[in-house]
Amino acid sequence: MAIWQIDPNHSEVTFKVKHLVISTVSGKFTSFEGTVDAEQADFSDAKISFSADIDSITTGNEQRDGHLKSADFFDAVGHPKLTFVSNKIVCKSGNDFAVTGDLTIRGITKPVNLDVEFGGTQGDFYGNTVAGFELNGKINRQEFGLTWSAVTEAGGIVVSDDVKLHMNVELHKK
Repeated sequence: MAIWQIDPNHSEVTFKVKHLVISTVSGKFTSFEGTVDAEQADFSDAKISFSADIDSITTGNEQRDGHLKSADFFDAVGHPKLTFVSNKIVCKSGNDFAVTGDLTIRGITKPVNLDVEFGGTQGDFYGNTVAGFELNGKINRQEFGLTWSAVTEAGGIVVSDDVKLHMNVELHKK
C-alpha cells in the first residue's frame, strides 16, 4: 500500500457561494492536510483522509472572514477543523472518478459526492513521485449547521445555501 500526502505548496482548497443571488464570493482555506492510501496506480482503491483548519479561511475581506469563523457560520472556536473521509470510489471513465465520503463541519457529518479528475503521476525535480487531481462538488451549507441567513429590504437572500467546492491537489508519494 502506497501512502501519499498532500503538498500544500502546490494545492488549493476553495469554495464559491452566491451573494445576493447575483454575484459570487470566493474563499479558500490556507491550512489543510491530507493523506491518500492506494495500492492501484490509478488510485481506484484509494482511501482519502483530509482536514482543513477553519481559522485559515480567507475571502479577501477581514470582516467577512471574521463572520465566517464566528458561531454564525463555522464556529472556529468550537469546531476548529472540517474533515473528509472517503468511503467509495467509482471510475466513471478513463481518469474521471466519483468519490463519495463523509464531510464533517461543525460536528455534523453528511455524505458528499465529488467529481474527481486524475491528472496522472510524474517525477519532480527532487526525485519524488507526484500525482495530480482536480475535485469538484456542491453542498448545502444548511445541512452542516451553517444556518445564518438574512434577507435584504427588497426580499433578496444575502447568502445562498448552495456552496460549490473545488480543490486542486498535488500528492507526494511517501
